[in-house]
Amino acid sequence: MTAVLEMADVTVVRAGAKLLDTVSWTVDERDRWIVLGPNGAGKTTLLQVAAALLHPTSGVTGILGEVLGTTNVFELRPRIGLTSAALADRLPARERVADVVLTASYAVLGRWRERYEGYDEQRATLLLDALGVAALANRQFGTLSEGERKRVQIARALMTDPELLLLDEPAAGLDLGGREDLVRRLGGLARDLAAPAIVLVTHHVEEIPDGFTHVLMLRAGSVVAAGPIATTLTAGNLSTTFGSPLNLRRQDGRWTAFGASG
Repeated sequence: MTAVLEMADVTVVRAGAKLLDTVSWTVDERDRWIVLGPNGAGKTTLLQVAAALLHPTSGVTGILGEVLGTTNVFELRPRIGLTSAALADRLPARERVADVVLTASYAVLGRWRERYEGYDEQRATLLLDALGVAALANRQFGTLSEGERKRVQIARALMTDPELLLLDEPAAGLDLGGREDLVRRLGGLARDLAAPAIVLVTHHVEEIPDGFTHVLMLRAGSVVAAGPIATTLTAGNLSTTFGSPLNLRRQDGRWTAFGASG
């Protein structure tokens, strides 16, 4: 398989703090990865490097055949789909939902004088429909519920047909119904052979959709374990990752974690 993301001994230091510590990791084009760890583990920093938004202090990062530090990141970034809380906060509240998705074509936040072709509008409509929010196309983004916003953001991230899709805690802040609806849709995306390589960051195993193939577990910026999810996501690795004795259960393709008794 072709690697879409390769990190070799990547370290990130900011203000004297080591946010990532010699991380080595490879994502192939057919992979669907979960990045799992507690708050402060370095998950978001890892995703920023993967999105070409942050250069490592040391080590080498290859993204879609390009090497960070030797390539034009402004040409690279449109090939990567990204959702994050920081990006969501920058989306104009008064923007029409359809335009929130459409403007990804020009990598801009807020429609101005760009011109869009009919196929652009058709693709935006199809993506909104696939994520269950087509009926909201003419609503203002700021009027949506948190769950609706999350789904619109994923549609936007897919608008440019990216080669790598990065999802930073997409289910954070959702109620149970909203979380389960989103997890189900992400499971469908993971099983879609036409979908790009996917990396989903979370700190809850309950938010792992069925269909994801691998897991990278981080603690204090270092890799605890990485590999196929069926053999790597174990109670032992989870306990080490979160610094607490935990049990783990899998049923119908979904995971549940709970404290170990005694």
